[in-house]
Amino acid sequence: MLIDVCIGDPKLLYQRVTHPVVAIGFIISRLERILYRATASAKAQFLLGTLASLITVSLVTGLAWATTLLLPDSWLGLLIEAALASTLLAAVSLYEHVDEVRQGLSESLEAGRSAVAMIVGRDPQQLDGSGVSRAAIESAAENFSDGFVAPMMAFAVAGLPGIAAYKAINTLDSMIGHHNERYEYYGKFAARLDDVANWLPARLTAMSVLAAAMLAPNAQAARAFETIFRDAGKHRSPNAGWCEAAVAGALGYALAGPRAYGDTVVDDAWMGKGRTNLGPADISNTLRLLLTTWVLLFVLVTVSIGG
Repeated sequence: MLIDVCIGDPKLLYQRVTHPVVAIGFIISRLERILYRATASAKAQFLLGTLASLITVSLVTGLAWATTLLLPDSWLGLLIEAALASTLLAAVSLYEHVDEVRQGLSESLEAGRSAVAMIVGRDPQQLDGSGVSRAAIESAAENFSDGFVAPMMAFAVAGLPGIAAYKAINTLDSMIGHHNERYEYYGKFAARLDDVANWLPARLTAMSVLAAAMLAPNAQAARAFETIFRDAGKHRSPNAGWCEAAVAGALGYALAGPRAYGDTVVDDAWMGKGRTNLGPADISNTLRLLLTTWVLLFVLVTVSIGG
């Protein structure tokens, strides 16, 4: 966690060395070229997609396990393992990307749209300033679980192979786990596997945000508690609703709701009963809340290790 915060994803390094997530994406793309058949039946596409997912997760996990066998059984080995694992945590990069939306939106609507297009799948040209802010806040809430809490839990449970396996699952979902003509069946197994992998982390994230709301400025823990247990289960995603409801309730926002992804309109439930008219200051409040959550989790992990 400290390496991620202090170093993040150094651009100079990854201009010369392939980032692990990019390498995972390359494996997924290569398998798709080999296995995907547009003319295959729905069942055949599902089976081929399942095979691609299992090969990806097995290969990535196996490489991570082999790497741990090569590490020296010493503090140096632990430091190398921590450095490798930190490349699969995304707390800092998430903070930076969301803050870029805040900065862009403070300059102009177009700058805000350009920045939010880097972190969400919806068409930014359909969003006004408030829509850009909500999209950034929703992405921050959901990806705090996917990009930080979940991989951290996977590493705590199963070391480098665990965090590598989780990242493979999460990357599969982001690349092929979509409801569209190409991936509806080919990516279905990947999407369901990601739902299972994120079930517990999403709920831990919500509870952590709830705890952080007791300390963060402009946040209310009681309202977060009410919103989580009233609205989280109404979200179209079995996991994202918990994260978004926690942030929405804590800060008095209304997130999710009906939104457009290209030509597809998602008629989702609202998370929270607060304001929908949000702006750069609300993005800042969200980042402060998630930073407080990070600190609480860091303390929890440190105390657990010390115990």
